[in-house]
This record gives sequence, C-alpha cells and structure tokens, in this order.
Amino acid sequence: MAKINIRKMKDNQSGIIASVKAVGEMGRRIREMGLIPGAKIKICGRAPLYDPVSLKVMGFTLSLRNKEADYIEVEVQD
Repeated sequence: MAKINIRKMKDNQSGIIASVKAVGEMGRRIREMGLIPGAKIKICGRAPLYDPVSLKVMGFTLSLRNKEADYIEVEVQD
C-alpha cells in the first residue's frame, strides 16, 4: 500500500488514515472530526478550484481545506 496525503487522492478513491501530522489546535480539530489513524475515508469530490476536498468518514461527509488535508497521510491501494 502506498502512503499519500489526502490532497493527492483522486475522486472516489478510498483509503485508511495512517497518521495525522498536525499538532496544536489544528491537530486537535482534525482529530475531533474523526480523522484518526485507522479510520476509513473516501474522497467524494472537490470544489471547482480543487479546494476544499469533500470526503466521507465514519458515515458522514466532511470538507477539508487543502492546507489541512496536507497533514493527513493515507494508505491507498496502488
């Protein structure tokens, strides 16, 4: 399995969160949204200028800015 950050994932691609590299307030907020290691995610789509990215995690849809998505590393199938 390859590890990439959420920004580099394609639409409808799924993966499992491997790590969250954000610290401080941003890291806390990301984890509170359910983006924790081991959580399964699926990219639903992107805004016209590719920011933000929409994803499904734990049964709900969430939008992240690319600057937040860069801190989340995901294991995806090649």
